[in-house]
Amino acid sequence: MSLLSPSFMARLESLQLHSRHRLVGRFGGEHSSRRYGNTVDFADFREYHPGDDFRRIDYHVLARLDQVLIKLFEADDEVTVRILIDTSASMSVEGKLQQAKQLAAALGFVALTAHDAVSIHTFPTLGVPPRFAGRALVPDMFAYLESLAPAGPTPFAQAAGHLLSRSGPPGITVVISDLLTPEWQSLMRLRASGSDLTVFHILAEEDVAPEFAGDLMLVDREGGERLTVSVTDEVARSYRDRVAAWQDLVQAKSRGVGGVYIPVRTDQEIEGLLLTSWRDAGVLR
Repeated sequence: MSLLSPSFMARLESLQLHSRHRLVGRFGGEHSSRRYGNTVDFADFREYHPGDDFRRIDYHVLARLDQVLIKLFEADDEVTVRILIDTSASMSVEGKLQQAKQLAAALGFVALTAHDAVSIHTFPTLGVPPRFAGRALVPDMFAYLESLAPAGPTPFAQAAGHLLSRSGPPGITVVISDLLTPEWQSLMRLRASGSDLTVFHILAEEDVAPEFAGDLMLVDREGGERLTVSVTDEVARSYRDRVAAWQDLVQAKSRGVGGVYIPVRTDQEIEGLLLTSWRDAGVLR
């Protein structure tokens, strides 16, 4: 569990991911539903999955039908936390992917500790996302995150469509990316499912204020395209202004669909951010 220190995880145990909208989960978690107040009303059964709370197994059904089913309740809702991680080649710059892994590990740990489920989606690699449920699967989630490596392009629109194609109730969608693609506005589609949306925009110093000067040959890390540029002080200032305007636009677009935008630099400590500004932003409570 090298992604998070034991002391940091101990501090995270008292936190919970915050949903700003009505939740519709599939079994009891720790998010209060507004449908039945403080009552706990039986709703349905579903098949038991590893990591589910064994206390919810209906042993009468097990004895009678030899089926392991758990009871679903409507007063407290499980939330599915969908974490979409950019693993494209641009995330290899200055430890951006490592920062993304730590972010996902912290948020996933909070969710699993609160009996929520976590699915981790990556791009450009698309496929069936691994799903984790229950505190016991924290090591498995950390191991999966550790295995991620940066490579390939940034097909953001395809990744957003792939995530939206997955069935399931609304929950919390977390995007962790440097958004270095013309397709970044596709992230606004992720609110279409009714899920809460939080965008962690990870940028390195090289992205924001590169210390380049003179005549240079720039090479696209993902596509290999080459561009000859002459960087003067005026060009450098214009670049920094455009980056700032771009970040302002991403923030405005995110907030425009009811999402939360949180910029993260690779040289920032995750623990301090998570326990201060992210709580202020309403991501945690």
